Amino acid sequence: MHNYFNQYDNRDRWISYWQQIENVLSLQPKKVLEIGIGNKTVTNYLRERGVEVTTLDINESLKPDIVASVEKMPLADNSFDAVLAAEILEHLPFEKFVKALLEIRRVTKKHAVISVPHWGWTFYLVLKIPLVRKLQIMFKIQGFLRHQFNGEHYWEIGKRSFPLSKIKKEISRAGFKILTDFISADSPYHHFFILEKV
Repeated sequence: MHNYFNQYDNRDRWISYWQQIENVLSLQPKKVLEIGIGNKTVTNYLRERGVEVTTLDINESLKPDIVASVEKMPLADNSFDAVLAAEILEHLPFEKFVKALLEIRRVTKKHAVISVPHWGWTFYLVLKIPLVRKLQIMFKIQGFLRHQFNGEHYWEIGKRSFPLSKIKKEISRAGFKILTDFISADSPYHHFFILEKV
């Protein structure tokens, strides 16, 4: 098990927590399923904000509400207003990506928030000029490095054979409309997708 506070919770992780929370709350859900609970930072914050959160994780030692895989969840159809799966799906071989998305689609009534790693060298320029709106430019150099399984991630956006267009196509194939997707300049390794069931 991760030693979360010493090794896992770095600056980028805290930015990701904030993005997860902000994007879930923007959907105004009453009931949320959080897949992959980590140290429960997001869970606890959402509960403090009045959201009914059910946690699901394959790792029993993390003490989730439900011990199960995202590939086969022991839940009824349309059980939640939204499902959150942050930095989880890359831990499955890519051929299981759509199967997991289909399960997420099955248990949500309407929305899902997912994030997956987006590899690449990121270049970010910010211009702050008094009395003028802040200008931001960000781009990634990617696509030429072959992904090698590191014991955790089977794939990452931006590696050879995993362009963003392919991930978007698979999300659509699973029956979701992408409402928005983005990379935060403050944490460019995490690519977020806000999805709506169709």
